[in-house]
Amino acid sequence: MSRLNEAFSQASEKPVFIPFITAGDPNEETTVELALALQEVGARVLELGIPYSDPLADGPVIQKASLRALEGGMTLKKALALVPTMREKGVKIPIICFTYYNLLLQLGEDQFIQEAAQKDLDGVLVPDLPFEESASLREKCQQAGLSLISLVAPTTSEERLQRIGEAADGFLYCVSSLGVTGVRQAFHNDVFHFLERVRKSTDAPVAVGFGISSKEQVEQFKDYCDGFIVGSAIVREVEARVTQLSHEADRSKAIEEIKETLTTKFFN
Repeated sequence: MSRLNEAFSQASEKPVFIPFITAGDPNEETTVELALALQEVGARVLELGIPYSDPLADGPVIQKASLRALEGGMTLKKALALVPTMREKGVKIPIICFTYYNLLLQLGEDQFIQEAAQKDLDGVLVPDLPFEESASLREKCQQAGLSLISLVAPTTSEERLQRIGEAADGFLYCVSSLGVTGVRQAFHNDVFHFLERVRKSTDAPVAVGFGISSKEQVEQFKDYCDGFIVGSAIVREVEARVTQLSHEADRSKAIEEIKETLTTKFFN
């Protein structure tokens, strides 16, 4: 059984916590230490975002994180190289690479898959690669033991949802609302009907993302999904402590503050 399958098969009353962080924001050391801290808080899967200058799905908080990481020299290859370091530090949970297709195209699909597998990654998520154009990458991922995670949204047609649901591997990423990532105060009631439709389309675990920022919201979704994805709410905590995280002497304290904040927001 893969690490991803194990993460979702562990019996729990609460859905799986899947945090998102941007590789290299504000530096490589923070990314590694934050990955370990998130595992300690309760993360069962980690999304490692690759910074990109022209993102499709990222809201302003994650866009700024990408700019900070790019200014620090982060690249796709450097981000992949962080994964073995995370493993050495004790990160055992599955790690998913969130990247845009142009970066894969520049590196080459075959080289990317080879490096991702060698670096002990568990899956890949490419938000700007349409499902209908993903067959080649999906097959290569499967051959390398990687899951290509698909996304669906409330606007996804019933027919298309069925096709994506049948092919889903690892888990199915459900976009909670239209637009880009970012903290939301409330969700439209239609999202729950959408998640019921998704459930009927697939045997894969269902995870909800885009806007989740509190335990109250997790409580709303818990009967409709197997996992919840938190990105902007975490990246905003990083942004608030960029100066501390940029200095080795202050980094550990800043990481502990982030852990305490997330524990209070999602688990206490």
